[in-house]
Amino acid sequence: MRFNYRYYGATTVENSASATDMRFVPDALRPPTHFVADVNRRLPFREAMSALHDVVVADQRYQPRDKTAYKAWLAQNEEHLLLEFQARAQELVARQEPLKAELREVRARKQAVLKPFYEAQRNYWNYLYATNRELWYVLDPVITVHPDRIFFECFSRDESSYASLSCSHNVFDRLGDFACGTTNIDYSEALYEQFQKIRDYKNTRLAIDPGGFQVATAADPAFIEQKIDVPESWVRGFLQVSSAMTLPARTFDLHPMDLHNFCLQLRRRKERVGPRSLRFVLTPGAPVRVIFEPWNEEIVCRRSIYPGNAPEEVRVWGRRRLLLLERLIPVAHSFTVHLMGSGMPSFWIANLPDMQLTLGLSGWTANDWSHAGQFDLLAPRGDVDNDSKRRVFDALGQRWLASADQLAADTGLSRLVVERALALYTQAGRVVYDLTQRVYRLRELTREPLSLDELRFASEIESEAWTLFALHAIALQRCDAQQDGAMYLQGEARSGERRYQVSLQLDADLRIVDGTCQCPHFIHHRLRQGPCAHLLALRLAQGRDGKQEPAA
Repeated sequence: MRFNYRYYGATTVENSASATDMRFVPDALRPPTHFVADVNRRLPFREAMSALHDVVVADQRYQPRDKTAYKAWLAQNEEHLLLEFQARAQELVARQEPLKAELREVRARKQAVLKPFYEAQRNYWNYLYATNRELWYVLDPVITVHPDRIFFECFSRDESSYASLSCSHNVFDRLGDFACGTTNIDYSEALYEQFQKIRDYKNTRLAIDPGGFQVATAADPAFIEQKIDVPESWVRGFLQVSSAMTLPARTFDLHPMDLHNFCLQLRRRKERVGPRSLRFVLTPGAPVRVIFEPWNEEIVCRRSIYPGNAPEEVRVWGRRRLLLLERLIPVAHSFTVHLMGSGMPSFWIANLPDMQLTLGLSGWTANDWSHAGQFDLLAPRGDVDNDSKRRVFDALGQRWLASADQLAADTGLSRLVVERALALYTQAGRVVYDLTQRVYRLRELTREPLSLDELRFASEIESEAWTLFALHAIALQRCDAQQDGAMYLQGEARSGERRYQVSLQLDADLRIVDGTCQCPHFIHHRLRQGPCAHLLALRLAQGRDGKQEPAA
């Protein structure tokens, strides 16, 4: 996928003894979006923006040890060592000497010829990976201005961590006119160093510069054109995050010192063997207990009480990514944790003064958001006519932010239809779910909307499910409606000559909360990588047979 950007000038930060002025340059190809105000929460804002930067440059994928020098030495000496070992007599050793001298001379000439090439190749990759990080960014950060908030979104380099900084308008003074919308901003590595110069005694001004939209011609040499080929995994990851946020979760608050103890434990010890999980022991009305494996060392969070209704244990992997939140501990008054389940994504919200930074972590570091997680398939699915979709989107466009119940009241549609339409728009990158405020927000991820028709099937699994449904290869045998609106389904799926027994548990909003299947995909992954095609087909069969659905 190719994205085009046009910036009039470059983002700058000017620091003086008494003031800091941050001027972000927006994409001039997008609808005008601007925001100018003074920051009154300077230190929390500085730390939050710095944490956002740490997420952008984070890459915790395994980096193998560089054995180039050893292999070169071994290749140079292997023949000599072998001949020395096999030498039987002094005569043979003496006869080797002139040959080895000639061979050393040939190898020395070869090394001299290839040395500039090897050095240039090594320096080039080191430059890309360590020095000029901008060449590794596939998209500039996304900024969205709303009537009540402004928020920044970004993805880590390894695509396993997502971060969103949401700032209330109370964070700003001297707030003038602003234009709501979403835009990309020109963001360079040098800005991070400038952010560190923000001080509490210095006036700090944030400007998403409206001047970039007042230029008459694009022939102006100040225009900076960028054409970036973006892998679909980046876009797909952004879409999966919003879908995962809507899933049922175990939620509780952590005291900042509890998170400090987590980070201290991770820095004190380095695991050498597995398992490397963080095991949460959740007991209603009792302090949250966390066990660090493989050492089985327990931390009791005595100031953090679990408010849930049932005891449970949840294991989280990729725990060292929590160090991204470490610098927010002194300025945060609490951290809200959302655990989707063992091996499932987790969201960690740092509650700052009038700001929230949301860190979304995939199931584990190597399991990035785009390739393994199909969390949008757990949301309510079904066909929604174009008129209903347009009514929902127009109603959200008038409000900019709303809950599903508010949109249902505005449009006169059932809550289920509204959620299905919102799921489609979330999948298309036009709507985002705000986990901190529990509302849907208008947010155009790309300048040109992604096609809903092209994204109808989010994956091969969903396409296979619709094929099974169309061929009547799934039979609904049982459908039990429960008092709380939940539903239990049981059926049989045919795949060639094989038969699979399938069961499915839906909540009152028709989201998949549990299920079983006898297919290899479910046996290997369960729901950690989303439901299998047979579970999806069973849910489609329930809708086809006209079984009970929750009322609006």
